[in-house]
Amino acid sequence: MTTAHINRIGTAVPPNDIHDAFVRVADSFLPERRDKLLFKRMVGRAGIEHRWSHFAPAEADGSAADSDGFYAHGAFPGTAARMARYERFAPELALDALDALGIEEERGRVTHLVVASCTGFMAPGLDQVIIQRAGLDPSIERTVVGYMGCYAAVNSLRVAHHIVRSEPAARVLVVNLELCSLHFHETPNLEQILSALLFGDGCAATLVTADEQGLALIDFRAAAIPGSADMITWRIGDQGFDMHLSGEVPGRIQGAMRAEVERNDAGGILRGQRPEDFDLYAVHAGGRTILDAVETGLGLGSEALHWSRGVLRDFGNMSSATLMFVLGRIMAGTDGPAKGLGMAFGPGLAAESFRFERV
Repeated sequence: MTTAHINRIGTAVPPNDIHDAFVRVADSFLPERRDKLLFKRMVGRAGIEHRWSHFAPAEADGSAADSDGFYAHGAFPGTAARMARYERFAPELALDALDALGIEEERGRVTHLVVASCTGFMAPGLDQVIIQRAGLDPSIERTVVGYMGCYAAVNSLRVAHHIVRSEPAARVLVVNLELCSLHFHETPNLEQILSALLFGDGCAATLVTADEQGLALIDFRAAAIPGSADMITWRIGDQGFDMHLSGEVPGRIQGAMRAEVERNDAGGILRGQRPEDFDLYAVHAGGRTILDAVETGLGLGSEALHWSRGVLRDFGNMSSATLMFVLGRIMAGTDGPAKGLGMAFGPGLAAESFRFERV
């Protein structure tokens, strides 16, 4: 049977590093000294140094958080204004990622487009706009993986995997694009601010074909943690999308990973293998505590997740684009045969996983 391969990945982020500015502005939202001290401590422990956005930070103590005045203090915009921004800036970032991929080499050969995004909606859709602006054949088959959250990266790869297996000549372009900074909220709620501390913007463009180069996609598997449906939620509100990320998530993930090791049968995420059977780990960089939970639960060495920790440090959590950045670094930083395990977590609380091989 034909095996799908990730041949190459191109990545892009907007030009403005907003991490330090966010920390400064978010601190001003917290009225209680105890919350300010806890926030400062969590910033230091987050493992994040940079996050990127099309918003340019404003000068300190200004009337808005950004230089355009979009996030004016006391008058943050509604969802319609945020979606108008998505429609304007999402295609630009997608084209930057396609340039990084080298779309010129594939422009006339792409047969399928898979787009994943959970931070904005528009119609005509982002898939149609990408085809038009990138000069792709308008008759190519399009699939949109919408509003799944962080693990949409795995689901979009699974779609490409099945397309190539059923049509060996297919050349599938996968685009994972998120503008998380569109959903900044002016709030004194520390839990909400800590959730927002994680997220930044980014886009990855990936070419998946039957060509035997890059990373071979072996198989995919999903699992859900019982009784955890309310731990990660992402709801559409009047002022953007509202993220809820329970502090219990890392502990539940760690316990689930430990149970997978103990279970160790063909039906589990490890597929009956031991953690040490994998040379490479591509884990969604959802946050430092998430990576710590996977590392501890699986009993991995301290360097096993260094690709993920590097992406978290340099970009933060970019939702569905994040895992593709990790895979891109693995492809750029390794050579020779190796066996790998990829996974991402999201609403459910669910884990999406896949095995891959460096060829």
